[in-house]
Amino acid sequence: RVVVGLGETALAFYRAKNKSDRPIIGVSVYHMIPAEAGLYFNKIQCFCFDEQLINPGEEVDLPIFFFIDPLWAEDSRFDHIDQITLSYLFFESDSELPPEYEDFKRAVRSTQAPPSIAAPAPAPAPAAKAG
Repeated sequence: RVVVGLGETALAFYRAKNKSDRPIIGVSVYHMIPAEAGLYFNKIQCFCFDEQLINPGEEVDLPIFFFIDPLWAEDSRFDHIDQITLSYLFFESDSELPPEYEDFKRAVRSTQAPPSIAAPAPAPAPAAKAG
């Protein structure tokens, strides 16, 4: 649940999980209640603008950055409405996996931590000059 005032920008996340044993490329389609609210609901940036690749067993948080146009307040059709429900349906697309995905899939996750590097000692503060 996100509470946002008219004209304020907000960032929300939708969680998606690939429960299959293969990577999935898909697109998201939104559903809004009331549908007419779409006249004033402005998506600035949305995961739904692009296809998403989700690996087998992977769970991802997908962002949407939006605002509701202040003109909403001037539309009498919405006088009794104080909330919008936005949901997404994720559909698998016909897109092919990119060629570099095979390289990614063959990569082996390291179990070693990166080496630690000692930070240099802080430089001494300059001496104050007597004036």
